[in-house]
Amino acid sequence: MSKAISQVPFAVNEPVNSYAPGTPEVKSLIAQYKKMWAEKIEIPMIINGEEVKTGDKVQLQSPQDHAHDFGFYHRGTMQHVDDAINAALAAKKEWNELGWEHRAAIFLKAADLLAGPYRDVINAATMIGQSKNVHQAEIDSACEFIDFLRFNVEFMTEMYSEQPVSDAGIWNRVEYRPLEGFCFAVTPFNFTAISGNLPTCMAMLGNVVVWKPSDKQVYSAKVIMDVLTEAGLPKGVINMIFTDGKETAEKVLAHRDFAGLHFTGSTKVFQGMWKMIGDNIHNYRTYPRIVGETGGKDFVIAHPSANVEAVATALVRGAFEYQGQKCSAASRAYIPQSLWADVKKVMETQIASIKIGSPEDPSNFVNAVIDKNSFEKCKGYIDRANASDEANVVIGGKTDDSKGWFVHPTVIETTNPQYESMVEEIFGPILSIYVYEDAKWAETLQLADSSSPYSLTGSVFAQDRYAVNEAFKALENASGNFYINDKPTGAVVGQQPFGGGRASGTNDKAGSKMNLLRWTSVRSIKETFVSPKDYKYPYLG
Repeated sequence: MSKAISQVPFAVNEPVNSYAPGTPEVKSLIAQYKKMWAEKIEIPMIINGEEVKTGDKVQLQSPQDHAHDFGFYHRGTMQHVDDAINAALAAKKEWNELGWEHRAAIFLKAADLLAGPYRDVINAATMIGQSKNVHQAEIDSACEFIDFLRFNVEFMTEMYSEQPVSDAGIWNRVEYRPLEGFCFAVTPFNFTAISGNLPTCMAMLGNVVVWKPSDKQVYSAKVIMDVLTEAGLPKGVINMIFTDGKETAEKVLAHRDFAGLHFTGSTKVFQGMWKMIGDNIHNYRTYPRIVGETGGKDFVIAHPSANVEAVATALVRGAFEYQGQKCSAASRAYIPQSLWADVKKVMETQIASIKIGSPEDPSNFVNAVIDKNSFEKCKGYIDRANASDEANVVIGGKTDDSKGWFVHPTVIETTNPQYESMVEEIFGPILSIYVYEDAKWAETLQLADSSSPYSLTGSVFAQDRYAVNEAFKALENASGNFYINDKPTGAVVGQQPFGGGRASGTNDKAGSKMNLLRWTSVRSIKETFVSPKDYKYPYLG
């Protein structure tokens, strides 16, 4: 790869539209939502740049109205997985040989398309298919995805420009090559931006990709492919398939030319895929790169010096924005006894004002959870808390599946810090609270660190700086993203590189140059200008 000759001045975070009542942007977006809601969409797979329609139609359901039929997608077979792999490998040579600046231009154009003519389209698709309100769709499918594309170009140019020093008479340089083979991207339902970033960041560096999005995210995934096609992405570079997850993994991960996995999803699935890779390690042409971001049981811990309103607001936003379906969502909180009554009162007031319903109404703060399974899982935690001697639902707890999968914001208070909802990942609008004695601050820090196998995000609230420092050190390994006096959600590309350790993943920090380095294979080159003509060194006389 040639050295980047200049920095690309595109790495500026995309401004977020306010969608305030009556603004032109909210009128435009809701009009687009209604238009797309009334349509019957057909979504094919994209293999080698061509639409693939199998006739095996799977109906698309919107979480906020599960009886509404807005179209279908075509489900594929293992033959289509083979076709996608072959298309990727066939496209590899020409894509690899394309100059980095030409690859960059494709993704910068995609960012501008998303910022312009496709902004309402991708936001509306996310609202319909994933039940995000106008703000959550905007900060995800528009702004964050745009940021990923632009910042990754900036990170790529920085990386390519990093070259070794050269001594007299020699020229040292490094070549940042794509991986040898094809890459596999497996993406989740909850963030359109993640779904777009995982395949595109690998492709930007010259890799070719088989992409399997979540079956709950196919509508916005289609828009992503439409944008990339219009931006000029060559055929076969990214191939989008809708196939059975387990069978697809078995086939892809057994292929000799498999070179890298970029994954976001459940811990169990990621661990299973890692095991498959280990079982097949002797078959591969090269050792595959494995990058994964999985689950979280994210904490908020408040010190007795914390500001009550700040803690309460962080809990309401952190736990209930996008129905708690963020891997970074606040799911467990440790509140000192001296503050809990006041924190609870503020939360009760705020939650009572929250409107719940379809994203079509921009004033709704909470929408539906993603599907029936999620709804029933959430309902189970609520029902068991109501029946438990160790826990009690103190705020909310209502569920309604008559039209959509609606779970109201719910706060469970427990006397047992190991109670199930304090330690298990739920992925819904359920927050569990453990009230600790003020004098047990240090012990509670250890409790927060040891109560979960996950280590994704966490927050500490305190006005006492010694307490902040104590938490900072005690919780060193408890979260990959650590927030001080802020909610544990909302990482911004280029500002807070995102990822966690322990059972939460490989901590390869999406939204940073660190992640891009994983998708390159570096070749070190030394050129000597005047070669020695005799084997003897000076010490030999």
